[in-house]
This record gives sequence, C-alpha cells and structure tokens, in this order.
Amino acid sequence: MSNITITPATGTWVVRAGGAVLGETGNALELHEDGHAPVIYFPRADIAMAFLDRTDHSTHCPHKGDASYFSIVSKSKTYENAAWSYEEPKGDVAQIKDHLAFYGQDGVTVEHV
Repeated sequence: MSNITITPATGTWVVRAGGAVLGETGNALELHEDGHAPVIYFPRADIAMAFLDRTDHSTHCPHKGDASYFSIVSKSKTYENAAWSYEEPKGDVAQIKDHLAFYGQDGVTVEHV
C-alpha cells in the first residue's frame, strides 16, 4: 500500500490560470504520497468554479478512489483536464472531499504566497 499523509498546508496558496487568480486559500491541504511530489488541494469553496468545466475524463487510484477532471477556461485558452477532484474519496483520505488539485503547466501555477 502506498503511504499517504494529508496535513494542513501552511500559509496562503493561490492558483492562477492565464494570469487570472482562480482561487486563494489559507485552508489548503497538502497530500504526500510515496513516490510523488506533494500535491496541494484547495477547498472547492475558495475556487472560482465558474471557470472550470467538468470533463468526461476520469482516473482511478487504488488508494484515493476515482478522480473527476475539470478544464480551466480562461480568456486566452482552455487548459484541458487541468484540475481534478475525488468526489467520493476512500476513507483514509476522506478530508480531500470537496477539494480540487491542479496540474502546474505553462499558464497554470500553484503558488505559496
């Protein structure tokens, strides 16, 4: 089994897409999973969901469950499947429910401010 720990992320975190701030929170969670870089999960309530479109893409993690994906629609471009969420996460990672994580890429950044 993969070792997963989830802790409150210290400080304030911001996610930007196409130069616009999609969300800012002091309530982010930091998920550490063996063999992977830490991932910051933003509370859905702190994200401008109007800029996210759910896609048909999904993935399955044996430790976390099924992930749903969202594209970010900015003025200049659409970032396909750039965010994901575990709608019904498994019990060990239940606290990431109602949170979103983002793929850092050209135009999409997750920053500790």
